[in-house]
Amino acid sequence: MIKTKKLVYISLLVAQAMVLNYLERFIPISIITAIPGAKLGLANIITMVSLKTLSIKNVLIVIFVRTLLSAVMFGSLSSYIYSLSGAILSFIIMALLTKNKKISLITISIFGAIFHNIGQLAAAAAVIENYRLITYYLPFLILIAIPTGLFVGACSKGLLSYLYRTNLYFKDK
Repeated sequence: MIKTKKLVYISLLVAQAMVLNYLERFIPISIITAIPGAKLGLANIITMVSLKTLSIKNVLIVIFVRTLLSAVMFGSLSSYIYSLSGAILSFIIMALLTKNKKISLITISIFGAIFHNIGQLAAAAAVIENYRLITYYLPFLILIAIPTGLFVGACSKGLLSYLYRTNLYFKDK
């Protein structure tokens, strides 16, 4: 029963992340910011929920399956490379910060957004073999990561509060 419940919970998280990823395509944040590729990172709400409710291994499963299925359904191989690079680097920093109970979920989310951008930018620089790209884009992407990370963190905090009140989550930690 526990394995089935955990599998269903992980599957629901992956499906929710994919829906958020798809819906985000209709939000033209890059028009507002004038920075190509800038996004809110709504799927990271699910990563934050996963970090608080699942083991590290299962969070990685959510991340890998979400990025792979999203790339297959809505993107391309290059979008998979960029998304996975950002997601892994973001995951590492958020997992480390989550261990410190004094650091707020919103702060963790902001750092996650910053490191997601760093991961994607590093992958892009490696693909096009132009590492100066990082020095040009990184300051702008960090400025965008702060409000988007704040938004994602606030949404994650609200969703976790709801899940904890209703007991509609699987605690795997």
